[in-house]
Amino acid sequence: MEVTDIGNKEEGKVWHRKPTLGKGVLVTVVRTAHQAKTVRFLHVGFDTTGDSFLAGDHHGNIYVFDISRNRFRLVQKTGQACTALAFSLRRTTEFLVALADYTIKCFDKDTKQLVSWMRGHEGAVSFISVHSSGRYAISTSLDTAQLWDLDTFQRKRKLNIRQSVGIQRVFFLPLSNTILSCFSDDSIFAWESDTLLCKYQLPVPDTGPKISYKAFAVTRDGKSLAAGGRSNLLHLWCLDSKELIRVIQMPTQVRTVRQLEFLPDSFDGGASQTLGVLSQDGVMRFINIHTCKLLFHMGSHEDAITTVTVSPNGRHVVAIMDNGSINVYSVQSLTQELNKPPPSQVAVVSGSGAGQDLSNLKVQVGSDVIQRPAKSSGRQTHVKMLKPPAGSTAEDKENELPAGLNKKRLVALLKAFGEYPAKYRMFVWRSLLCLPENHAAYSSLTDKGLHSAYLTLHDKYPIKSPKLQRGLQRVLSALSHWAAIFGEVEYLPLVAFPFVKLFQNNPMLCFEVVATVIVNWGQHWFEYFPNPPLNILSMAENVLAHHDKELLQHLMDCGITSQLYVWPLLETLFSEVLTRDEWLRLFDNIFTNHPSFLIMACVAYITCSREPLLLCSQKTDFEYFFHHRNNLDVGAMIKEAYRLMGGTPADIHPRNLLSDLTPLTKGQYPVFNHYPEFIVEYQNREREKIRLQELEYLRERQEVSALRTDFLRRQAEEETFYAQQELLQKAEEQRRNILAQEEEKITQQRAKLAAMKRELKVKELQLLDATKSRFLKHQQDLRASQVQRLDQEINRKMDLRERETAAAVQDLEVRQMALEAQRRRLEQHMFKEQEHTGREVENKAALRMRRAEKEDESFTELLQCTETNMQALEESLAEACQSGLERHWQREVEERLQQVDAEQERKRETLAQLHRKTLAEEEKLADAMRDVAGRKWDEVMSSRAEVHEQRRPLSSADTGMPHRPCAHAALYTGTKGETLPKRTESNMVCLNSSSPSETTSTNYSLDRGRAQLDSSERQLLKEIRELRQKLAVGGREGSSASSQSVHTPSSVCL
Repeated sequence: MEVTDIGNKEEGKVWHRKPTLGKGVLVTVVRTAHQAKTVRFLHVGFDTTGDSFLAGDHHGNIYVFDISRNRFRLVQKTGQACTALAFSLRRTTEFLVALADYTIKCFDKDTKQLVSWMRGHEGAVSFISVHSSGRYAISTSLDTAQLWDLDTFQRKRKLNIRQSVGIQRVFFLPLSNTILSCFSDDSIFAWESDTLLCKYQLPVPDTGPKISYKAFAVTRDGKSLAAGGRSNLLHLWCLDSKELIRVIQMPTQVRTVRQLEFLPDSFDGGASQTLGVLSQDGVMRFINIHTCKLLFHMGSHEDAITTVTVSPNGRHVVAIMDNGSINVYSVQSLTQELNKPPPSQVAVVSGSGAGQDLSNLKVQVGSDVIQRPAKSSGRQTHVKMLKPPAGSTAEDKENELPAGLNKKRLVALLKAFGEYPAKYRMFVWRSLLCLPENHAAYSSLTDKGLHSAYLTLHDKYPIKSPKLQRGLQRVLSALSHWAAIFGEVEYLPLVAFPFVKLFQNNPMLCFEVVATVIVNWGQHWFEYFPNPPLNILSMAENVLAHHDKELLQHLMDCGITSQLYVWPLLETLFSEVLTRDEWLRLFDNIFTNHPSFLIMACVAYITCSREPLLLCSQKTDFEYFFHHRNNLDVGAMIKEAYRLMGGTPADIHPRNLLSDLTPLTKGQYPVFNHYPEFIVEYQNREREKIRLQELEYLRERQEVSALRTDFLRRQAEEETFYAQQELLQKAEEQRRNILAQEEEKITQQRAKLAAMKRELKVKELQLLDATKSRFLKHQQDLRASQVQRLDQEINRKMDLRERETAAAVQDLEVRQMALEAQRRRLEQHMFKEQEHTGREVENKAALRMRRAEKEDESFTELLQCTETNMQALEESLAEACQSGLERHWQREVEERLQQVDAEQERKRETLAQLHRKTLAEEEKLADAMRDVAGRKWDEVMSSRAEVHEQRRPLSSADTGMPHRPCAHAALYTGTKGETLPKRTESNMVCLNSSSPSETTSTNYSLDRGRAQLDSSERQLLKEIRELRQKLAVGGREGSSASSQSVHTPSSVCL
């Protein structure tokens, strides 16, 4: 068998050498932390494949062991111990962990992330069952079971029960939607998981012993249920018929069934036949439920098993051992014995008739033989029992203890190690003291409530822990109700407190341990009540005198009696002079030996402390020594006690005066009357009398206190009343003074207020004047700004007119230059075109004259139309001014119009001067052109005359020639001047004449003025349209008529 220590490694191999198939244990896994301390594994759980399993240790670490791949890996560190493990069947990488803080967490083993956190339990979760579909899970604790939805991780339903009935197990049946709930009263219910309706209840067997179910197992097909508990009997139920079909009795070594597991088989179709039974001795026995043959077993007394998990494929079994390690078993290796031929001897023993009594249907089957019950016509319940081993002697029977322990072995263990294992100490003590565990009798004692003698226990014995205080009160009250003397014993809390501290979670066992100690190790303690047990003290003194006379003589010389050096040890049971571990070690030996060992232990403590006691001489020193811890070797003291037990003569040995261990009786506790009843009764009567007197005294004292309180209250009320009256008078005077002062202040404030009002009124008037003046100034500024804007607009228009005039002058200059250039070009081409133009001049001159006449007529009509429009404009302007404008603004507008007219007149004069200058220049130009044309014409005519004279004389040609140059000049002048009036054409004779020069230039100037008049007319019409639009807007806006009246004349002027 290979042992693998995973230590603090997070991953690695499970085994380093491949295990052989012949061995049942494949590998043992342990985990040691720092300082070589072993960390115990607590729970394991297989996945659906059966090849890997989870394991959680005491430190909260969760490991995954993969058997097929020979690997292990740390998947989570929860920080606290787990109480249950289960894989999620739907999402194979997720698993559920129930922790010690009553919560359930879901983790992912691959990502190591927390998936969900489920809360709701108020106790530790002992089991988690997952539905075969993986959709739901059930968590079970002692007081409740909860159904969870694993898709949303929300609680779907909660099962609450009565406090008196606990839950043992709630789980899903395989391959069905049925939930099975098992309770501590052996009742089993089946529920529908979808509707949560009760389907059926298995009947509780009326006959036979009560099993108290603790362990359950179901076959893979969900048809058979095995149940076991505090007995060696197993019940096998058929869930289809809801009947108990078989009762299997295990060997006598099995007294309690801790766990049941069916071993799956690949060829059984889910109807498993092999059942594993884990009993209290740590051995798991696998039996066939049909033949009741013991197939094989795992574990032993030395290597006990705590819990077992079987893989779903039935190949491996994982067991957590008593030492905290994990053993992985191969089922194939364990079942090799099954493949051997059957044994030669087979005995069949049939049961009796077809009765229904379970005791008459028992069939005993040994481990080496197979016995089958005889067939019967009716349904019978079979009980199969393994035979106990024969040959037990009477001595072995004496040494056998109720819990299956052997006293000889315990004594040998105690001698070897000096104490019992701490883990099993309480279990060993229960076995040594043979505690009956009378639950009903103890409940009847506790139902009586707290005893009157211990109602004020916390005043005399204050304890920090309230839980310990209540436990001590409960145990002492139960003892007092059991025997009246225990309500009078003052040192009883000192005797019971160490056991209360040890058994604080199980008060019944604590009560029975204390009662057993008092009955056996406290023999003859109460014969001299209320004095100390002088007979017991005399026994100790006799033993001390026999073994150490010098020490006894020193004690006697110092006046120290056994009541001072023996009784403090007995009444506290060494709890004051020993530590916890020393005390437990001592009582391991006390409970294992005769009751006289306690007295010998007292003498041994004294003799082992011989040297410091011989140095003491004062009584206070001795008192301090026997009430406080001292530097003493407990092992040496125990050895000395054993020496005294063996070396004390029989005549003075306490064994002869003390009886052997007498356990408490089962069912009811024995009567305890080993004390002087008359003294106790007398004390009870006296105490009752004193109690009544105290009650009467308390009542009278309460009345007196109430009267005194009432008197003091009245006196205080009276003093308070007079003090209040005095304060009220003072307050009234103060208030009157304050009112007078306030009235004076109010008068002054009123005067100040009147002055302030006057000042405010003056300021208000000043502000109104300032506002009015500012408004007037604003109006003036507004009108000034409007006038300024009008001036600016007029100036802008004037500047525009000046720029236009300058542009016109420049244009004239450009035209003059163009004329000069054209004149030059004409002079150059004149000779080329004289003959051609001569023929066309006359026609064009006539046509031009007619066109000039028409244009002159249209110009005259245009002037008349313009005058008519000006008259209409003036009339509309007058009407607009008369309709809503103020006269002042009308005069101002008229002045502005007059100014504009004067300005226009000045501009006209300027234009006239420029025009005259232009005409003068044109006349000069025309004269020059006529001179040049005349000279050239003379030359042409002279040359033509010469030609005609040479050819032929023509008289008619001589009379028509003087008119052609004139026509040509008139055409030339007309083309440059655009239009010519009629008078110009009628007066023009020829270019070389002197009289038509003025008329020609005059005609050219009038033509240019006509274009200017056209443009000014168009501008004037545009301004008239704008004026009409503004007048229309002003009519619609009546509130702003005055402001619009300011803008309208300005537009007209412009």
